[in-house]
Amino acid sequence: MTIEYDGTDFSGWQKQSEGVMTVQGVLETTLSRIVQEQVLMIAAGRTDRGVHARGQVANFRTASSLSTGRLLHSLNALLPSTVCIRDMQEVPDSFHARYSALVREYRYFFLEKPSALGKRYAGVYGGRLDVDTLNRCAGELVGRHDFSAYAKEDAQNGSTFCTVFGASWGRQDEKVVFRIAANRFLRTMVRFLVSAQLEAGPGELTANLRRGNALKNIVPADPAGLFLWKVLY
Repeated sequence: MTIEYDGTDFSGWQKQSEGVMTVQGVLETTLSRIVQEQVLMIAAGRTDRGVHARGQVANFRTASSLSTGRLLHSLNALLPSTVCIRDMQEVPDSFHARYSALVREYRYFFLEKPSALGKRYAGVYGGRLDVDTLNRCAGELVGRHDFSAYAKEDAQNGSTFCTVFGASWGRQDEKVVFRIAANRFLRTMVRFLVSAQLEAGPGELTANLRRGNALKNIVPADPAGLFLWKVLY
């Protein structure tokens, strides 16, 4: 499934204790009701509280004979308006939404002026951003690096190395957008990198990656501006 959701009112993707609303929890409960069996979902990435998705991918197994078209229609009819299934298709048994993924892309959106409506889906900077300088900073992120300096905690599998395939800033209508694509991301990594680029000058990011001490001086950017944009397989 390719899933789009507004993460504002969710406590992230991953299912938690009873009474805590998460995207995975809502999806599993709704789908289990449709197919009349317990369903477990595996996602390409676990978005944090308040983070959105335009192209989250998740897979599940079911013995139901319902077609993917019928499942998609039924899900969208029952899910809250903040969650939408954009596509659904059958995949081989070997497919794994997380481990089969080759590239994940996140985008972070900024507004340079306050907005009552826009702030639900963007961070607010409160001044004009220097896109040229930010692009020089973003260029330092490309390649394989140890990103432990820009993560909330170590990766579960013990590796803090990620390969960034591309990172750039640009203007899009009234917003400034940061795009970053990599093979994997550590927890809260993108939000820390966004804040770091706003505070650091060219050359400082590389130095912080080597020293591993960037988190002492920065806080993660507002989750409202972050989207899991797409996943490639």
